[in-house]
Amino acid sequence: MTEVLKRKNIITGCVTEGHEDVIRRTGAMLVAEGYVGENYITGMLKRDRDFSTAIGNGIAIPHGTKEFKNDIIATGLVVLTYPQGVAWNDGIVKLVVGIAAKGDEHIEILERLVEAFEDESAVDEIVAAADAEKIYQVLTQGN
Repeated sequence: MTEVLKRKNIITGCVTEGHEDVIRRTGAMLVAEGYVGENYITGMLKRDRDFSTAIGNGIAIPHGTKEFKNDIIATGLVVLTYPQGVAWNDGIVKLVVGIAAKGDEHIEILERLVEAFEDESAVDEIVAAADAEKIYQVLTQGN
């Protein structure tokens, strides 16, 4: 995972905003890093409208639909934390991990997320710490 997550793509302490704004911000970061083309953001918004990308435990994983796979240039992640939370459909999200994945590379990423944040207290702890290096270590090397 070290090659798909760069320390500079972890932003802690974000100010609460609407969840579609969070998706757009996450997508813009993926675009800026050269992981995806601009059109991928449309796919991210569509995915969330069709099926929420909030997966529980205070986590959301915005990503595009299959029809936007051609907009993925390289596998990459961006991470944002929202200490005050973001209203996301029927829940509150505090940790957002934007994903662009070639082929099946997203499976390893999702496994690592589930392993690292299997309960909401782990999410609350990492968000409260506001430590990008700690987030990087957890996501690239495990707890």
